[in-house]
Amino acid sequence: MTKLDNYNFKNKRALIRVDFNVPLDKDFNVTDDTRIKAAVPTIKKILKDGGSVVLMSHLGRPKGGSEDKFSLKHINPTLEKELGLSVKFVDDCVSDKSREVSAALKSGEVLLLENLRFYKEEEAGDEFFAGQLAEHGDCYVNDAFGTAHRAHASTTIVAKFFPHDKMFGYVIENEIKNIDKLLNSKDKPVLAIIGGAKVSSKITVLE
Repeated sequence: MTKLDNYNFKNKRALIRVDFNVPLDKDFNVTDDTRIKAAVPTIKKILKDGGSVVLMSHLGRPKGGSEDKFSLKHINPTLEKELGLSVKFVDDCVSDKSREVSAALKSGEVLLLENLRFYKEEEAGDEFFAGQLAEHGDCYVNDAFGTAHRAHASTTIVAKFFPHDKMFGYVIENEIKNIDKLLNSKDKPVLAIIGGAKVSSKITVLE
């Protein structure tokens, strides 16, 4: 598989699946920006190489379409602060307007698409929807470790549209390195602290 450090991003649009599912307070301010900060090195690497970036993520669990409280527009100020540059935002992820904006991106520019889960096709792993998302990029980078295990349109399915131009970002790469270190370390005993809201998905890891 192609590695992020070995890929030439010059004049390429990188479609990145990030995990910006962050907590917001009642005034829609980000209360924990850890996940946003974690994605910054991958984004900056691509921009430094002369590429542009299209970011896609989910936020919360919206039911039945668009909901303002789950709009990714609320995290844009925090993202701009962390990147130190202006980030374009479109209020959809597969509309004609969103494709026009992404197609017009210049090297060094960043676009944030609206919440993927405003479309039921995302969690259903719909191939047509994934194809629409794929039109936003020349290459695909998965840097959303928290959703990498799900066969959603923006993770497993969209990758099929980039047979030779897909890779992991630094977030996933570092997680894999740490897991490998844990499983194959000669230093015993080892302590692992595993967290998360759903115990059911942690049991197999613990076993």
